[in-house]
Amino acid sequence: MATDPNQRLLTVEEFLEIEFGPNMKAELDDGVIRMMAGGTRRHARIQQNLAAFFDRVLIGSGCQPFGSDVGVATSERSMRYPDLTIDRGSPDDQPNDLTLRDPRVVVEVLSPSTRTYDERTKVTEYKAVGSIETIILVDAETERCRVIQRTGKTAWTDISYTTAVDMPLPSLDLVLPHDQIFRV
Repeated sequence: MATDPNQRLLTVEEFLEIEFGPNMKAELDDGVIRMMAGGTRRHARIQQNLAAFFDRVLIGSGCQPFGSDVGVATSERSMRYPDLTIDRGSPDDQPNDLTLRDPRVVVEVLSPSTRTYDERTKVTEYKAVGSIETIILVDAETERCRVIQRTGKTAWTDISYTTAVDMPLPSLDLVLPHDQIFRV
């Protein structure tokens, strides 16, 4: 998706060597660096609610939740930073402190400016990662959620929840309460 045909596309390894500084955040999008803007207070609150919930319910499961500071390589030239990732690998199994090796669940909190991109491009990329079993999209504005669940090697279910419903997450053998996501 390079805009300049002469632009050299980066690999994930090259991207991870770049120091962006403490207040700069970027993703690697098909070899091209894309700077990321900060989120709203509501977005941050939802992200924090989810992290707190999963941190509590996953104790002893072998899985750990991580925020958007740790990445998921979705291909050789793409690095994504989901709002929340649940990984089942131990810290000793990780290739580095910047990426997760065995992501099981990814959560994206949608915003008006990223909604379409997250729902199309990122969902397609996440489905291509063999270890990802569940993709959760949370709409901060409408309080609607979408759960995309792997049911086979290439088969997925895709359920949109348009009302306040507690959502089953079979890959984690638990239910995610709607009120937990959106509490203030």
